[in-house]
Amino acid sequence: MSRSADPIINQWYHYPQKAEKFHVTAIDDQAATVEIQYFDGNLDEFDLTAWYAMEVERIEEPEDWTGPMDNIEKDDLNPVGTEMRREDWEAPYDEILEKTEAGPRTPEEEQEQEE
Repeated sequence: MSRSADPIINQWYHYPQKAEKFHVTAIDDQAATVEIQYFDGNLDEFDLTAWYAMEVERIEEPEDWTGPMDNIEKDDLNPVGTEMRREDWEAPYDEILEKTEAGPRTPEEEQEQEE
């Protein structure tokens, strides 16, 4: 008898027999399949019979969600100089300005902007 949890899209699961974490990305009711993405980024698909035979269990989303990303550094998650300010959101879009002033601002540029 199977104890496997029902597949739910965006829910994370653990497959104890292979010590793998994955989440469900899609369920195809017509084809009776479940598509998943492993924590390392690999994709796979199972028919519902195979899903319930695996005896997977639901888990919380991993704290380190960067698993599927290729060689991402923790410092790359919040690059310096890319923070948005209120003026950035409220200003009308100016394509020419965007092309000439894109990128991080120096402290001097910040001070000039405030004046």
